Amino acid sequence: MNTLTLNVKSEKVYTRCGVPISMVLPRLVSPSFSVSVSSRANMKIQGQNKEMLAAACQMFMGKLEGEIALETLEGHQRAIIAHLTVEEIYRDRKKFSAEVFKVSSSDLVNMGIGVVSYTLKDVHDDQDYLRSPGKSRTAQVQKDALIGEAQFKRDAVIREAHDKQEKISAQYVNEIQIAMAQRNYELKKAS
Repeated sequence: MNTLTLNVKSEKVYTRCGVPISMVLPRLVSPSFSVSVSSRANMKIQGQNKEMLAAACQMFMGKLEGEIALETLEGHQRAIIAHLTVEEIYRDRKKFSAEVFKVSSSDLVNMGIGVVSYTLKDVHDDQDYLRSPGKSRTAQVQKDALIGEAQFKRDAVIREAHDKQEKISAQYVNEIQIAMAQRNYELKKAS
């Protein structure tokens, strides 16, 4: 009557768009690309009434603890993955978890087993398909940063050149004024 914790792992199963998600169907996919899905479910034998308890006893007779529940959860997880894209599974984990929970709960309750919780733990692939959008965004941010830095340096060089030009112009104006004052002085002195 204790709560059972089951780790549900699915390897190499195709999604709606034909992208293989890791579930237990290796003959269907190329080994060069796979996505792994793992989840955790907490189950409990329903002992609220005698019929449910009898159904659970009958289902578990001669089976390892949680074997039937695990197989049922894996089957429903595979079926739901087949109707979604990789992006839908990855981005909307709550929706995926809720679907698996809902479908599995209705099946398992007939067996006298209640699903206490179901959580999607991990979705990943060996070809970095799921990280590609993040990588392109990271590359874009790095590119923007480099462009920004280059523009800042360019603007700084332009400001520095402009300041230098103003300084030299001011020096020439001062030298011209000094020269004119010197000339006027020499003219007055000569007259």
